[in-house]
Amino acid sequence: MKNVDIEIYISNLIRFFETNPNDLLILIGEIQKEEFYTKLREKSEDNHKKGLDIILTREQIINIVVEMKIPQINDHSEVSKLVMKTKFGDIIMN
Repeated sequence: MKNVDIEIYISNLIRFFETNPNDLLILIGEIQKEEFYTKLREKSEDNHKKGLDIILTREQIINIVVEMKIPQINDHSEVSKLVMKTKFGDIIMN
């Protein structure tokens, strides 16, 4: 059964980000926003089960973003495009 307070809280977060898309872009970058909203709801529900406040802390939101970005960070294909291998060694093309 869904907690009404969590639904209201998440709905307000979504409404804020939908009316302020630049804030969402700054926060999550190229992450899928629907997945981000789902993770926010899951964390809020987890807090409720543990008897904590359903309102997520700044640290909890940042941890969600970092967790979602780790696969992107570990993708070395983009990094390899920035490195030019020469007989003198590797040169970073940045």
